[in-house]
Amino acid sequence: MKNKDSVRVIPLGGLGEIGKNITAFEYKDEIIVIDCGIAFPDENMHGVDLVIPDITYLLNNADKVKGIFLTHGHEDHIGALPYILKQLNVPVYGTRLTLGLVENKLSEENILSQCKLEVVEAGGIVELDNFKIEFIRVTHSIADSCAIAIHTPVGVILHTGDFKIDHTPIDGLVMDLERISALGKEGVLLLMADSTNVERKGHTISEKAIGDTLTRIFSSAEGRVIVATFASNIHRMQQIVNSSLQYGRKVAFSGRSMENVSKVAMELGYLHIPEGCIVDVDEMKNYPNNKITIITTGSQGEPMAALARIAFSNHRKISIEPKDLFIISASPIPGNEKLISKVINELFRKGADVIYDDLEEVHVSGHAYREELKLIHALVHPKFFMPVHGEYRHLKHHVDLAKKLGMKDENIFKLQMGNVLEISKEEAKVCGKVHTGSVFVDGLGVGDVGNIVLRDRRHLAEDGMLTIVVTLERESYSIIAGPDIITRGFIYVKESEELIQEVKSIVRSELNKSLGNNIIEWYVLKTSMKKAVETFLYEKTKRRPIILPIIMEI
Repeated sequence: MKNKDSVRVIPLGGLGEIGKNITAFEYKDEIIVIDCGIAFPDENMHGVDLVIPDITYLLNNADKVKGIFLTHGHEDHIGALPYILKQLNVPVYGTRLTLGLVENKLSEENILSQCKLEVVEAGGIVELDNFKIEFIRVTHSIADSCAIAIHTPVGVILHTGDFKIDHTPIDGLVMDLERISALGKEGVLLLMADSTNVERKGHTISEKAIGDTLTRIFSSAEGRVIVATFASNIHRMQQIVNSSLQYGRKVAFSGRSMENVSKVAMELGYLHIPEGCIVDVDEMKNYPNNKITIITTGSQGEPMAALARIAFSNHRKISIEPKDLFIISASPIPGNEKLISKVINELFRKGADVIYDDLEEVHVSGHAYREELKLIHALVHPKFFMPVHGEYRHLKHHVDLAKKLGMKDENIFKLQMGNVLEISKEEAKVCGKVHTGSVFVDGLGVGDVGNIVLRDRRHLAEDGMLTIVVTLERESYSIIAGPDIITRGFIYVKESEELIQEVKSIVRSELNKSLGNNIIEWYVLKTSMKKAVETFLYEKTKRRPIILPIIMEI
């Protein structure tokens, strides 16, 4: 392969995990990148705010990277840009709404003026020396989404981005299946397709179906209607607004991301709300409850989002009132089921009515079901196939689907992050691996929290900490003060005085033994104390707190 003309496809994230979508495409002295997203931390990542991709490979080849091309404006596709552009400032290409959302992020980080954003309309082409990048309109749960066709010297690579086939989208802009079909007829070398909903049979329901359900629910609502949905789902937002206006309701936006996205969408003409129909949360008291709709964040039950704060009476401006109707217009992301269930239970407990996806059809997916994926495969009939976007099981099911549709096993590639797929006109082969992984963002720190820090945090969360403080005199090899014991998250000291006294006795005994042998080296003293206390505490409590010996010397 090395002697042949070939393109290297390198997924740096987004395979076998939710989020963090980023893929590099390399030909000779040019690299382009598709998407640059974040993942959200799981429950074991204590204190971590975001997870971004490790772009060491791109930084090592910075002179080759010509641009980042965005399929759409969801966080798992654009969220890492503020962090990545600080390290690798290259042009960013995307549709108007996508770049509008990116602008908002870069402004918050005060780097917008240093970044180059290039708007590309659906159907537009960006030409580089070796690549021609074509944006093709698709339908998804956010407006202005595109698939990307990469025209290379060895053939066309079609990356679907996230998509569903919606024949009646809210904005009337249907997916450009005609262009996808034309590319298929001309010949597609590699198809990279969304795998998120490959397990689901049939077709996705059109977003328009939600509008009818919402209008019916609004028709019988006697108080305020509070709808929680994804801030990026502008089509859903539009339908909530339309139902509100039909019944003479004013609309208020709650939650930082909801306010930001709605503002950008209105400014760019993607969200249409007549003048005078939006009210600030502070102005709601000037209107009767049956004339107010609140569109809010928190559809995943996130503890700090507006919906959870309303449910648990922590919101500064919105309290639950009689006859309030809450609509959760989203499905739980895997892993969030308990969070959202907790919020729904609390809303019912406070006397509100709650409608969610199990009761009414108030949410539809933005990702293609199996029959839609089959159609894309049939239109494109690629030479090679690589499933993307989804957990490992989704990639596996998509591979099985491609085989059922007649693709040969040797032409299908289920890659892992960092694998390098080299493709020529005749063949494709996995050739090596590049450095990749995850970088944790914690507050203002990027990358300063690693696996060792996370291990300590997990240990602290599970077993707590015990600190031993003792003062020694070097000349006389004697204990001057202590040992004193301080615990956090391990035991309640006032109720465990006997245990603490035993720990003190063990520490004193270990120190006297070492000092009696004229050993004064801190490392030796700390190690002996730590081992003895660890063994004792495990025997007594079956717990292993983190033990921190502190020795002061006079």
